[in-house]
Amino acid sequence: MTVTAPDPSYAGRTYPAGPTHTVSAQKIAEFARATGAASPLHTDPAAARAAGHRDVIAPPTFLVSLAQATEAQYIEDPDAGIDFSRVVHGEESFTLHRPVVAGDRLVPTLTVESIRSAGGHSMVATRVDLTDESGQDVASVRSMLVVRGE
Repeated sequence: MTVTAPDPSYAGRTYPAGPTHTVSAQKIAEFARATGAASPLHTDPAAARAAGHRDVIAPPTFLVSLAQATEAQYIEDPDAGIDFSRVVHGEESFTLHRPVVAGDRLVPTLTVESIRSAGGHSMVATRVDLTDESGQDVASVRSMLVVRGE
């Protein structure tokens, strides 16, 4: 079996924006229940409106699934040198410029920030920037993927 390593020339590459994703109140509520986020702001539109939002708001980590789906552009790129069977999730961080609200239409854009070797493994830092359809920043999700070596 030949083990490939991530191509370091991909560091700094930004992929074309992904498809627009519409955030639904149902998905927010499902995520809130699954993660134990008990605030009524995630499930009760009246409570969210009373707090100044137009609809329910997502827990901060809600964007993880959209970010991971967007990272697939890189992971599935046959020239990138990623063997997904060797990928381990290292860490994730979220920067919210404003709350994510049901009805938002988000456009994700992936950047491979860096690729470095560490102890025989490759450490790949990615960033998914999410904007609304007008181009206003909504959030950024940073991930560290560890691609195991031999």
